[in-house]
Amino acid sequence: MNRRRTAAVIATAGALALSLLNAPAAQAKDTGIVVSDLVINNGKPIVVGTAIVEPPVTFNIELPPGYSTDHPFRYYAEPFLYRGSLTQAADTGDSYIGLGGYTCYDVSSKKARCEATLYIDPHPSRGQIDSNSDATNWKIAVSLRLFKADEVTPEAQEFETRPGGVSLRRAAKLSVADATPEPVTKGKLLTLTSKLTRANWTTHKNGPYAGSTVSLQFRAKNATTFKTLKKVTTNSAGALRTTVTASTDGFFRWVYYGNSTTGTATSAQDYIDVR
Repeated sequence: MNRRRTAAVIATAGALALSLLNAPAAQAKDTGIVVSDLVINNGKPIVVGTAIVEPPVTFNIELPPGYSTDHPFRYYAEPFLYRGSLTQAADTGDSYIGLGGYTCYDVSSKKARCEATLYIDPHPSRGQIDSNSDATNWKIAVSLRLFKADEVTPEAQEFETRPGGVSLRRAAKLSVADATPEPVTKGKLLTLTSKLTRANWTTHKNGPYAGSTVSLQFRAKNATTFKTLKKVTTNSAGALRTTVTASTDGFFRWVYYGNSTTGTATSAQDYIDVR
């Protein structure tokens, strides 16, 4: 298959959608482009912290009569995510997440397989995800264009919404599972601590995640799996603290399993020498 780049631009939020929305009415018509097998982030929720993330997107394109993959600049298809009204998201550029670019591989003169990435910048100035309320289900749509032979003048363009959606979640972090004292005498108490934080998209910093249930797990030195010892709830500062009886050498860790607005997190392990 031939490799053919059809788009390699960092999408400014809403820019593409805005250009379609403001196009002459005569151009706003069915393109005949068929987009199928659209998969965003391998079908998993997208977890975003305080830095840019670029989740993968794959999809197939089938072109209408009169268009060929031999002329890649005569057609364009961009999947994107949005919140609220499609028209409002496109018009304002807010709550709109587009592609950072994509590469299409020709399957035939009418079909192509495309690999892309979304471009998600959580900085408030971007207007993509600038509030913690954006940690929710986002809708899916595709913007489609056909161009005339000059590869500049629009022939037809449209929006096509898709069923389902994509869950955006705030990234969580757990500090190392600190166990004291080290080493410890068998049968004595060990104190385990950690702290759970998550991304705050309003302040662009991580903040404490209070009132969350986190599992304390242990893996014996020669074992292959972790076992949950107990569940502990974070305090108002996101801190975790509990005690267990030392029995054998091994590794402790904390695990947070996430929820509909927050991603999962696993702490670094702490090895304990029991004497």
